[in-house]
Amino acid sequence: MDILRSTRGCPWDRKQTAETLRPFLLEETYEAIEAIDRGDIAELEGELGDVIFQCVFQAQIAFEAGRFEIADSINHIVAKLIRRHPHVFTPSGAPLSKRGRRGKVRTSEAVLEQWEQVKAREQAAAGKEQRLLSGVPRALPALSRAYEIGTRVAAVGFEWPKAIDVMDKIDEETRELREALNESPARAAEELGDLLFSVANLSRKLGLDPESALREANNKFTARFGAVEDRLAKENRSVHEATLEEMEAAWEAIKNESALPAAKAQSRAERRRSPKSTLARSRSTRARIRRPSRRRSPRPRQS
Repeated sequence: MDILRSTRGCPWDRKQTAETLRPFLLEETYEAIEAIDRGDIAELEGELGDVIFQCVFQAQIAFEAGRFEIADSINHIVAKLIRRHPHVFTPSGAPLSKRGRRGKVRTSEAVLEQWEQVKAREQAAAGKEQRLLSGVPRALPALSRAYEIGTRVAAVGFEWPKAIDVMDKIDEETRELREALNESPARAAEELGDLLFSVANLSRKLGLDPESALREANNKFTARFGAVEDRLAKENRSVHEATLEEMEAAWEAIKNESALPAAKAQSRAERRRSPKSTLARSRSTRARIRRPSRRRSPRPRQS
């Protein structure tokens, strides 16, 4: 990276700033996430390298400005992980002994609460105003930010007891959105935001990432609409020529066709798990074991 940014390096690399590289960092991050969602480990290997490259690039620019270098970033996260995991490490970074771990937090929920407590102490020591949500980046995608906000306030007990309670809140927000449709666009936008925030918190309560869930829904819709276009193309037509009723009919047909293999697979799985089939197989096995042989014993020869 030092060579690429030098006078004997690359003109494009020399021209970049932290601001111009921002979209590339975001793009490489999303490409890594996409590889994770696909379960493509070989692709993930390369995508993580691209993310690391962007980190090195940013650190090189900061180093040239006399601010910090990549080693400082690495040391920073190492020290942070040690401080935020007092149930794992000693202050010097050595792993705690078995005796030292006694009485420490045991559950992931307790770990999150401890994390926020340690973070609050660090902010107080640095003279920063202690606000639980001040560290949630505003640049996060809105659903991810809503998820993170919910996670942080849940860590201090500000939480719905059960997922069904969040569903009740979603029903409430849906009713308010319906009412707002007859008022003003601003009011509708406010209620729609409340609804989406509640949905993000339902995702968190279910242990699901809302961005990943929505991304899968986008992919499913895109694939199914592509199939609608293919079906119409076989009739020498396009979506621009088809009526809404025709497109909906094609959509439902494709939806039903895609549901058949899944239904058959589920039916086969249920039959395998069925107590009757298990009992039948058990009886059949016992019958084979107990059934006497049909072979006749050889008669003794008469002398």
